[in-house]
Amino acid sequence: MDAKADRKATHHQRLAALRAELSRRGLDGFVVAHTDEHKSEYTPAYARRLAWLTGFDGSAGLAVVLQDAAALFVDGRYTLQARAQVNGEDYLFRHLIDDPAEEWIVEVASPGARIGYDPWLHGEPWVTKAEKTLGKHGIELVAVETNPIDAVWPDQPAPPPYEAVPHGETYAGESSASKRQRMAAEIAAAGADAAVITALDSIAWLLNIRGRDVEHTPLVLAFAILDKDGGVDLYIDPAKVTDRLRHHLGDAVRLHPKTDFAHGLAILGEGGKSVLVDPALASSAVIRTLDRAGATIIRKSDPCQLAKAIKNATEIAGARAAHKRDGVAVTRFLAWLAREAAHGGIDEIAAADKLEALRREGALFQGLSFDTISGAGPNGAIVHYRVTPETNRPLKPGELYLVDSGAQYLDGTTDVTRTVAIGGTPSAEQRDRFTRVLKGHIAIATARFPKGTTGAQLDVLARMPLWQVGLNYDHGTGHGVGSYLGVHEGPQGISRAYAKTPLQPGMIISNEPGFYKPGGYGIRIENLVLVQTAQSVESALELYEFETLTLAPIDLNLVERVLLTDAEANWLNAYHARVRDELTPHLDEETATWLASATRAI
Repeated sequence: MDAKADRKATHHQRLAALRAELSRRGLDGFVVAHTDEHKSEYTPAYARRLAWLTGFDGSAGLAVVLQDAAALFVDGRYTLQARAQVNGEDYLFRHLIDDPAEEWIVEVASPGARIGYDPWLHGEPWVTKAEKTLGKHGIELVAVETNPIDAVWPDQPAPPPYEAVPHGETYAGESSASKRQRMAAEIAAAGADAAVITALDSIAWLLNIRGRDVEHTPLVLAFAILDKDGGVDLYIDPAKVTDRLRHHLGDAVRLHPKTDFAHGLAILGEGGKSVLVDPALASSAVIRTLDRAGATIIRKSDPCQLAKAIKNATEIAGARAAHKRDGVAVTRFLAWLAREAAHGGIDEIAAADKLEALRREGALFQGLSFDTISGAGPNGAIVHYRVTPETNRPLKPGELYLVDSGAQYLDGTTDVTRTVAIGGTPSAEQRDRFTRVLKGHIAIATARFPKGTTGAQLDVLARMPLWQVGLNYDHGTGHGVGSYLGVHEGPQGISRAYAKTPLQPGMIISNEPGFYKPGGYGIRIENLVLVQTAQSVESALELYEFETLTLAPIDLNLVERVLLTDAEANWLNAYHARVRDELTPHLDEETATWLASATRAI
């Protein structure tokens, strides 16, 4: 049996085992979440239940398993990946947004069916909506006490054992005590006695701690309850706590085993406390536990999320420094690629490994910020492609190669995408599509906008050059990025769907329009940008603009100059001059010579 057939059989057996467990529990179906009890995008190994069951390992998705049918729900980023990884004989494929899971359940399940879900893995908004939709058709949504997948996953990994470590003010720029007092003031202003903090990045930011519990993201598995006086009850595995950490946290942070978190919530309720909870981040189980215990629930955004998104002066300086070091590594990689790829012998895995090796030579490097997307030819059209030995393709002359990668440094987090033509001459179509993506990228990079503008309002700027010829891309134009934290950070972003938070100086966001031709090629150009007050502008409005942080050349072989306005060409020339000036002193002579040509004026 070949590897693909073996995986198919394995996942079919797992599906059968889950169905047997559901039958034993008196359930007609179960909703399988991608996330963990912290609503994380990237999850520790023990929580990857959706991947274990189906084979799909993307960062967003949902499955519904009934006794005689099953479906996998993913968004547009993962349409191709899902079909490549998941057995279509076992699962139907549906769009996560356009064809919601609860509506599919209504179509397939019979009245009287009991559909289970894990309340620690779903938020209150989804549960409320699903209960209403299913209830109209006589279908019951049942909160399970324990997750049935855990019962049939014989070698499920244990939660990670790594120690939590302090993240000093040298990089954080503000003490944890100061942050706690600022957030406590917001809690009190909201009329709450305490706030439940479940998002791992919020806890890491608030307490100035980092860890290794989540791959590629320096997070610590924990829950926190922040009082209006600035004290914190931190629920964390005792094995993660060292004397160094205790000293760093101080007496105002009270430590409890993570397993006592539900009890801590119940105590808040029994004391009649008013508790701030973010329904977009907290699980349904958190709200349900508080409600049953008698707490008054104030549904309001986690105050740490916005505060974390607005970087202070130390974090901004760190981001600039990290991006310069990262730019050196990326430029060395692109120069190597230009020398070697046209001769053959380089594949997607080798290219990704080379880039990581170059990054590891940089100061303060802690690891990659996500699995490198290294896609040659048609694999580049898979938006969140992850190369495996089975899918690994050589980089062939005449094809496009898309590499989306990033790193974690103690002073910043990076994320950059470049699309390059491998040898030969790019086709007219490839040059046209690339230049239209570039025009959209420049439109965002040069945007000026008044205070109060959201990323949702800017998104159209990136898409217009593609729309003009009937093309588009099915992902957001930009996501927030943390400071030695998550490569995907809320609440800021540039997207029609979710970016409703006004942009503010200090926020870091990606600028990454793209175009994808299934079976052909993918194009994406991504830089990180910093929101700042507009310089040298006389206006009655308070205007903002972007500073581009990423430093790496854009492939001029793919630029169709006649499609660019003079202003756009001037932006590209100025950007390339800056890349050349800032990076050349840190490059070897051969790479510097290549960079001079790669950043020539057009």
